[in-house]
Amino acid sequence: MGIKTTSLTHRRKDCIGCGSCAQIAPELWSMSKEDGKANLCRGVKKDEHFVSEIDEVEKQKAKECGKACPMGIIRVEE
Repeated sequence: MGIKTTSLTHRRKDCIGCGSCAQIAPELWSMSKEDGKANLCRGVKKDEHFVSEIDEVEKQKAKECGKACPMGIIRVEE
């Protein structure tokens, strides 16, 4: 049985900079001083998204961020 990986995806171009993700999970998100949008920590750009592999503990926080995001641009996928 393989280890399950979880991906956290952020469509940054659609971010409005409300900061809810950074408040909920500062270990996963930071706010850019340049444009006020959220940056996914450890995020790697893939097409128009940023993606990061997260662990089980981070997954719960990431799901909270997804629910709190008014733009619906945060996705947690297993």
